Amino acid sequence: MTSPDPAGARTFRQLHASGLLILPNVWDAGSARLVESLGARALATSSAAVAWAHGYPDGDLLPVPLVAATVAEIRRVATVPLSVDVEGGYSTDPAGVAETVARVVDAGGVGINLEDGTSEPYLLCAKIEAARQSARRLGVELFVNARTDVYLRNLAPPERRIAETLARAEQYRSAGADGIFVPGVVESEQIRAVAQGVRLPLNVLARAGLPDAARLEALGVRRLSAGSGIAQAVFGRIAALASGFMKTGASDPLGEGAMPYAEINALIGAGPQGARRP
Repeated sequence: MTSPDPAGARTFRQLHASGLLILPNVWDAGSARLVESLGARALATSSAAVAWAHGYPDGDLLPVPLVAATVAEIRRVATVPLSVDVEGGYSTDPAGVAETVARVVDAGGVGINLEDGTSEPYLLCAKIEAARQSARRLGVELFVNARTDVYLRNLAPPERRIAETLARAEQYRSAGADGIFVPGVVESEQIRAVAQGVRLPLNVLARAGLPDAARLEALGVRRLSAGSGIAQAVFGRIAALASGFMKTGASDPLGEGAMPYAEINALIGAGPQGARRP
């Protein structure tokens, strides 16, 4: 049984104070248990991966009860703090976002990603305020990571992207955001300019061309997310194995790089009390 996690929220906040927090995003209890066992200091969900695992496309279409159920399932088997990508809050109404956040926090989430997408910044400001108030009613100082899609969705011309990102970041900080997530920025000097200009911990997204962890930390980044990257790689591997198996029926490829059955079973069974049975 899960419940709000005020202590986990405090721990998660402290992980942004210095250094670089690396989050290999997960999508269910099994992936969470595996990633935690590899030494993750915190976990975060990928909204896309969670949606795909439930048979929905990404894009604010996943029913909130499934989001909350996923959080509860992860918290049943994992002990480190969990941040949850709630996309745009699954509502255009701040009151609806508050309801979403209440369900996520009640299930054990201690942080959220909340994005602006193509909406005007004032709407995300209202959502941030509603999210924070909702979590506080449950006794949790939620870490609100405000995502701006200026780079990801080309919301400004190249020469204006840094300025637009900084302007939005300041609005989101004033509304109560604890961190700023800027997916899509990859060039070192642009990352440095954003990190120096925002007054909150900067989160970037893993993608081709992004500097490595040591360089990102030197540039001022405080959080690096895998996003849907790990899940995409897993889907690619499933597609290759399943198509090959259906074509040839060959068994040997299924064992190449596979984690042994006994090791997986022992890993899941060694989780916190309650991990062995629902």
